[in-house]
Amino acid sequence: MAAQNTEFEFRGVNHLALVCKDMAKTVEFYRDILGMPLIKTLDLPGDRGQHFFFDVGNGDSLAFFWFKDAPKAVPGISAPEALPGEGNFMSAHGSMNHIAFNINADKFDVYCQRLVDKGIKVSAVLNHDDSETQVTAELHDGVFVRSIYFFDPDGVCLELAAWTKEFDASDVAHDPMQADGTRRAGLITAHAGHA
Repeated sequence: MAAQNTEFEFRGVNHLALVCKDMAKTVEFYRDILGMPLIKTLDLPGDRGQHFFFDVGNGDSLAFFWFKDAPKAVPGISAPEALPGEGNFMSAHGSMNHIAFNINADKFDVYCQRLVDKGIKVSAVLNHDDSETQVTAELHDGVFVRSIYFFDPDGVCLELAAWTKEFDASDVAHDPMQADGTRRAGLITAHAGHA
C-alpha cells in the first residue's frame, strides 16, 4: 500500500528551477538530445534574463533561469564534482545534488544505450540494493532501483532511475543523523511497525 499524505494533497513536482549559463545550449540538450518538449518561455522583466520550462512527463516540469550576471558554478560545493563511482559526489548543504528522471524498468537498458549513442558520457549502471556497498553488478530481487548518471552542459548531475520493487514498512528503518553527527534515536524506529 502506498504511503499517504494526510496533511496536503500534493500532485507531484510542479517544477524544479535551475540556473544555466547558456539557455541556447540548455535547449539543445534538454529538447534536442533528451527529447523534452519546451512548453513555456519567458523573457524576464527589466532585461534580467530568461525562464524556460521543459515537460518531463506526468504534468511535471524542469525549468531553467538564465541570469545575465549569475555567479559561476562551483563544482564540489554547488553541485557534485564527479558522477557516482567516479569521484567526489558530495555537494554543500542547501545545494541540489542531482535530478533523477523516473523511467520504466523495461526501457532502462535501451535508454542507457540511447544516451551513449547520442554522445553523452554516462556512469556505470548502478543497481541499488541493501547490501553493505548498496550497489551490485547483478540484478536480483533485492535491487530496488537501477540508475545511470550523466552531466548536462552546466554540470547539473542527472540520473535515469527505474524502480524495480514496491516498498513496504521494512524499507523505512533508519533513524536520521543530526548536524552534530549523532543519530536521532527513535524518530523513525519508534513508529508503528518498527518498535
